[in-house]
Amino acid sequence: MTDTAEAPTPPPSEGRAAHPDHLGHVIFITASAAMGGFLFGYDSSVINGAVEAIRDRYDIGSATLAQVIAIALIGCAIGAATAGRIADRIGRISCMRISAVLFTVSAVGSALPFALWDLAFWRIVGGFAIGMASVIGPAYIAEVAPAAYRGRLGSFQQAAIVIGIAISQLVNYGILQLADGDQRGEIGGLEAWQWMLGVMVVPALLYGLLSFAIPESPRFLISVGKTARAKEVLAEVEGKGVDLDHRVAEIDRAMRSEHKSTFKDLLVSGSRFRLLPIVWVGIGLSVFQQLVGINVAFYYSATLWQSVGIDPSSSFFYSFTTSIINIIGTVIAMVLVDRVGRKPLALVGSVGMAIALAFEAWAFSADLVDGKLPETQGVVALVAAHVFVLFFALSWGVVVWVFLGEMFPNRIRAAALGVAASAQWIANWAITASFPSLSDWNLSGTYVIYTVFAVLSIPFVLRYVKETKGKALEEMG
Repeated sequence: MTDTAEAPTPPPSEGRAAHPDHLGHVIFITASAAMGGFLFGYDSSVINGAVEAIRDRYDIGSATLAQVIAIALIGCAIGAATAGRIADRIGRISCMRISAVLFTVSAVGSALPFALWDLAFWRIVGGFAIGMASVIGPAYIAEVAPAAYRGRLGSFQQAAIVIGIAISQLVNYGILQLADGDQRGEIGGLEAWQWMLGVMVVPALLYGLLSFAIPESPRFLISVGKTARAKEVLAEVEGKGVDLDHRVAEIDRAMRSEHKSTFKDLLVSGSRFRLLPIVWVGIGLSVFQQLVGINVAFYYSATLWQSVGIDPSSSFFYSFTTSIINIIGTVIAMVLVDRVGRKPLALVGSVGMAIALAFEAWAFSADLVDGKLPETQGVVALVAAHVFVLFFALSWGVVVWVFLGEMFPNRIRAAALGVAASAQWIANWAITASFPSLSDWNLSGTYVIYTVFAVLSIPFVLRYVKETKGKALEEMG
């Protein structure tokens, strides 16, 4: 799961950019804030290394296991829904610190659970921190980044998420090697899987420390009357020569003129329940992004490979290599999204994912020989899994969030984005909670289901999704 949210930002003044001597400082500020994205990716996928150990330690079935894995998404949804209001009340930096504390507490609690119930509780706490990070990081970066660099600096959040996913898999693989390939092997008095979940303390503490080294958002400072401090921060990030009084007035004017959209704004005029067509398109994009089964690759890949006879050490290594492919695909998307457009990338991704998922379904349909897939099917499954992640990352992983940030009219953007993001969390939960039971039923059949959704996304994009490349936000309607 690659998931973030965009926040409304003050309109930029044309041509404004940071001076070169200030740009390094702005990059440091942005990278520090993006540590929340790193933790988002890390915490989301680190559980991949502990799934089978948790199943064995607590002797639970697939349905119960799935709820323990998926329950974090409840916390994610709550955290994402409340983070904006918390940040508006106490500030972006304070919100980051709360998130860092929650990540730290969740890591310690998950590594040292008394029983299955409190492991599930700490998963919810970590999920709440993920939800907060998914909102606060992009909002803060958008508010401190100079207009000329806002797009590139905003991409730090997505890059940090995919790097966090990759690092979590690398750490899991390293810990497994120390435990001689046994997920329940003992290292220093704790089992390997406990170390996997506990190591997140390190980046969580770093995130907290970095929050003391970066300034509060000028937008928040102005909203609470701290105009003098806001000018200092604006001078830090935009450099000398900027008319600070004009900038403060500009931001204040933008905040006063903002229309705070509500759910009622999303309804067809005169209707109490019918959503506007454009809102349904946003929900469709969000749901299709998840129903192709992408988070199976990040939550369950080690379990998947072990279920078809691959040894734990190799399965963890393949989880790491798919996360590297995820980074490569994300970079490709960032390079191409403004050149070739959002819609072409989405269509290419849908076709590539459908083909790759079909090959995976075929490979998993083979009978196991001595507990393993036949050699040909095993190679096909591994290659297809990597191809699937590549096509997702270079298309739907990035493009959906670009679409959601651009496709809605100004008057409903915030509310519509919130509804679409909520739909995405629900679809994410549905896939995460259902995979263990579905794979027990029929692994090949499960991938056929994902293939069908990838195929259906093609006519959906062709018919209902409009290209937003090169259009001003004011043109959306």
